[in-house]
Amino acid sequence: MNKYFVIFILNLLFVAAYGGQKVEPLDKDLSSVKYPYKVDFFTFKSQGDDMKMAYMDVVPQKANGKAILLLHGKNFNGAYWEQTIKALVENGFRVIVPDQIGFGKSTKPEKYQYTFQQLAHNTKAILDRLKVEKVAVLGHSMGGMLAVRFALMYPDATEKLILENPIGLEDYKVLGPYQTVDENYRSELNNTVETYRAYQLQFYYDNKWKPEYDRWLNLLAGWTLSPDYPIIAWNAALTMDMIFTQPVVYELGNIKSPTLLIIGTRDRTAIGKARAPKEIQPTMGLYNILGKKTQEAIPDAKLLELENIGHLPHIEAFERFIEPVLSFCSDK
Repeated sequence: MNKYFVIFILNLLFVAAYGGQKVEPLDKDLSSVKYPYKVDFFTFKSQGDDMKMAYMDVVPQKANGKAILLLHGKNFNGAYWEQTIKALVENGFRVIVPDQIGFGKSTKPEKYQYTFQQLAHNTKAILDRLKVEKVAVLGHSMGGMLAVRFALMYPDATEKLILENPIGLEDYKVLGPYQTVDENYRSELNNTVETYRAYQLQFYYDNKWKPEYDRWLNLLAGWTLSPDYPIIAWNAALTMDMIFTQPVVYELGNIKSPTLLIIGTRDRTAIGKARAPKEIQPTMGLYNILGKKTQEAIPDAKLLELENIGHLPHIEAFERFIEPVLSFCSDK
């Protein structure tokens, strides 16, 4: 019997047994998932293939003339910004929220050379389509790495930069051994509802789970129950390689935009930590240290440290997150 068919069946059995979690199979396009705001699609050619990039463009009733671009992390999509979008729109901001290629409702290509430059270029093309010339850019986790690359490529379009627990504040490839895309793929195929939940419980939420976290877990874990999961896992393997091999940490000093770092200091996220030498592992992903180092590296950056908060401040401690965002983006 095929190994991955067995994993698929075990996933279904786990969901049946786990009464507290309503996880449903989700296709690669999340076609059964309703996002919090209207979704449009930007169609374009990239690397010789047709691509479809989902995005939400939420316009306030009383506009303040400012726009904010929200960039999601690797284990997420644009939907998890729901509460953030609502607060920003209520304060007059136009909010643009793409799903990157390989994520959410966007295309999952069978082949794609993933680079942060390519994703930044795709994102800028959406802004150009919408005739949005300047934005504040807010990136979380992998979206933080992408936000840095966007700000470096398009400094004139980046009015302000906000990095929420970005990964890539250290160079993972010098801390641990390289894992090939094929190895990444095999690892991704072994993911289950249970392993995703265990990872998020430990690394995101300090072993304190709340029912409201299920919604964002299920959007990821539901894919593991779908026959589409192999192509989803393949794209996840390619983007993991991008994160590991394309550090932005050495270019932080080149950022020109006013920058705010929002750092949950309990966070210990580090790509490839499990493969690193055991004596190095405890030194990786120390956001209580990395936040300060990053502030020193980025010219005139502001640092807000959120004590006892993990990788997702905008989910775990929304009020402590959104107030400084609104203040920073409202300042001239």
